[in-house]
Order: sequence, then structure tokens, then C-alpha cells
Amino acid sequence: MSSPAILEGKKAVVNEIVEKMKNAQSFVVVEYKGINVEQDTAFRKNTREANVDYKIYKNTFVRFAVKELGYDDLADCLKGSTALAFCDDDVIAPAKVVTEFAKDNGVEALKIKGGVIDGKVSPLEEIDKIAKLPSREVLLSKMLGSLNAPISNFACVIKAIKDKKEEESA
Repeated sequence: MSSPAILEGKKAVVNEIVEKMKNAQSFVVVEYKGINVEQDTAFRKNTREANVDYKIYKNTFVRFAVKELGYDDLADCLKGSTALAFCDDDVIAPAKVVTEFAKDNGVEALKIKGGVIDGKVSPLEEIDKIAKLPSREVLLSKMLGSLNAPISNFACVIKAIKDKKEEESA
């Protein structure tokens, strides 16, 4: 039988998971079975650099959290070795960091089992598509480049007209 202190500790862990899920723009459920210590250390370094919070929780605690938040479709993902990767400020980051690390390091043991994007349980196909998108910074720079292109072209045309007029008057 659990003592009240142990029960309170378990409730605190469930509440921690609930808060992280609520605050995250997205999170993914990750299977990590078979990953070695060296790979795990490198992976955790990558998650920190991507501002992704990666943590291993007991499936029982995660089940209580997903039930509380209405993410019941994730319950099927909570079998075997399970970790969660959260990000509060980038929708793409959790899926991207897991997928890229697994691909770049030949770590077949690291797999996404499910996830939530913008408060909705998302199918694996959608998570895979999001993981393949460029990072937020790359998307922003491409957008800015697209916005600057017409202005740059206009400036080149004006300069060409000015140069031509100078040639004609010389």
C-alpha cells in the first residue's frame, strides 16, 4: 500500500507532465529502447541545443496526464520504453530533433510513437512531415529573402536606368 507521501510524489510528477504538455506548442512520444549511453548523451545535448525538454517518465504517469488533458488517442503509444520531448516555442523542434538525430547517427532505436501539435493529437504522417520542414530560422530567412527580392530587383532597375542616362549624357 502506498503511503500518503509516496502518493503525493506521484501526483506531483503527473502534474509536472500535465503542465509541460499544456505549455508546449508541441510534444512527441519517443521510443528509445536500444539506445546506448553515448548516443543518449549526444541526443540529450542536441535536444538542449534545440530548446527541447526531453525526459523519461513512467507510462502510468503519462497515461494519467494524457487522460486529464483529453489526449486519449496517445494511450496506445504508451507501451514499452517511453520518453517525452517538449518545446514551448517551436512547433517543429521536438519532431525534428528526434528524426534528424536518428537519421544522422543511424540510431534506429529512437522512434516517434505519437505526438501533439498545437493542442491536437496528430497522426504520425503529419509529425513526419513537420519533422522534415526546415527550422523556424531557415523559414524566416527564406521569407525575408522573398520579401527583399522585389525591392532588390527594383533597385537594380533604377541603377541601370541611372547608369544608362549617365552614359548618354557623357
